[in-house]
Amino acid sequence: MNKLVIISIVIVAIIVIGTVAYLTTRTSTMMSKKTQVIIYVADAYTEEACCIGKCFSSATGIPVLSPESGGSFQLAREISSPNAQVTVFMPVALSAVNDLGNENPGWAIAFVSDQITIAYTNASISSNSCAQRALYYAKEAISTGNSSDWYEFYYILTSGKVKVGISNPNTDPAGFRAWINLEIAGYLFANNTYYFYDRMLNNHGNVTASNAAELVPELESGAIQFLYIYRSAAVAKGLDYIQLPAKLNLGCYKCSSFYVMFNYTLNTGVVKGSPVYLFITIPKNTNNYNEAIDFVIYVIEHSSILKKFDLCPLQPAILFNSTVVPPQIASLLTEGKLIEGGTL
Repeated sequence: MNKLVIISIVIVAIIVIGTVAYLTTRTSTMMSKKTQVIIYVADAYTEEACCIGKCFSSATGIPVLSPESGGSFQLAREISSPNAQVTVFMPVALSAVNDLGNENPGWAIAFVSDQITIAYTNASISSNSCAQRALYYAKEAISTGNSSDWYEFYYILTSGKVKVGISNPNTDPAGFRAWINLEIAGYLFANNTYYFYDRMLNNHGNVTASNAAELVPELESGAIQFLYIYRSAAVAKGLDYIQLPAKLNLGCYKCSSFYVMFNYTLNTGVVKGSPVYLFITIPKNTNNYNEAIDFVIYVIEHSSILKKFDLCPLQPAILFNSTVVPPQIASLLTEGKLIEGGTL
């Protein structure tokens, strides 16, 4: 065969092989980018999102990036901004889904429940005699159920003589739940819904930040004495906490009709008291709809993974919606893995 022909064939082969390799690499890269799951999650549940993300990735081979975390309302605004990269949204307030604006899909699913608590540390209590007295009354109240002991606890808590961490309600739902807790305490123990609420404000007893996690270092250093935080977060961070009864902790489904009697006014409108649920939904601007659906179904079917974080799996999970849900989600209703929970 002519040498020139042989050389030409070799050159063509090299070009073909190189082109195939390039296209294969490019396609692989594009597929990798396309299938990455990006979770936006309420800051208190970052570890939980990491855990279930790793389990999902192991089961499916779909990569899951480290979660984006922050206050639920703050995250909703970030997701609704131009060029946001998100797959699924896991807020700890149903109203945060409405803050997605044009990216609101009109549905969300509650899959685990939590509760609000009041955390403290040895450092936060040891140097403040009022904090020690407050803790004494809280422990007495837990032991006896005596309303007068709860009254004394909240009276000291809102005296201004102890500093209480309450995250910004407009960025973090734990914040508005703290104020609702004070409303409930006033209703139950002072015959005045706003007694402890107003007392906290008037005595300047609260210290704030964009989310509860940011206040943990101040609690650990003793700069503040108490901190309103979700129980699972307190457990994860190794904090001591006051176990509030069901009517105070916003963690009991059976108390839903009681919680709804109380509300807080955010910059975006009024939010009513409700059980603490962690939700999941798919914003309209999701980076990959198919993987998002797969992830949501996996979370609903494997919520028991999160028991180790002191969360209570909801089985069946609860669907809240104001529009038609995706067919894959609707099928979970017929399978009994979801129940209708009301309007979003």
